Amino acid sequence: MSNYVIGLTGGIACGKSNLSRALRAAGAPVLDADEISRAMTAPGGPALPQIRAAFGEAVFDGDCLNRRALANAIYADEEKRQTLNGIVHPMVFAAIRQGIEKEDGPVVLDVPLLYECGMDAWCDEIWCAYVPQAEQVRRIRKRDQVTVRQAMQRIRAQMPAREKAKRSDHMIRTDGSKEMSASIVLSLWNNVLARVKKPDEGEMH
Repeated sequence: MSNYVIGLTGGIACGKSNLSRALRAAGAPVLDADEISRAMTAPGGPALPQIRAAFGEAVFDGDCLNRRALANAIYADEEKRQTLNGIVHPMVFAAIRQGIEKEDGPVVLDVPLLYECGMDAWCDEIWCAYVPQAEQVRRIRKRDQVTVRQAMQRIRAQMPAREKAKRSDHMIRTDGSKEMSASIVLSLWNNVLARVKKPDEGEMH
């Protein structure tokens, strides 16, 4: 991969999606792992036969994947979560690699499990959305209508947000306004554009 690759990550409910939307709106090429994963698991998606074989009809409504039922199953069982990852991750990795190769300049990988799945090794630099754990719990409960215990299960299924932030090149606090968070990530993006030349922008002779 010859392009300059930026990893955008963060713990669950840490505001990464807002940063990703801001980057897209500014014209940055963003490859969204969750978006790709949803395509793989949409009706007729290539991952569905293996998911059905592994998890059975309990996580399906007819031909459609019941995402809430699947989430409840995998967050309560580490082995099931690893099984699902083993099905979906290789497909997502292949799609992201293809997406990187299509770009001719810096590209952003929006990957929640960037460190957990080893994709940090693909990146030239990494930006991490971050909020304290109490705010993660509050946001998950509001968004998913779950108990504190269920929210904590989802948080503990990932590397701690603080550890992700510590490993990253830039931590972006997202417990202020969305506009403030967006302005920070756009400043980082503009800095990359100023530093990194596209392959066709070498010296003129």
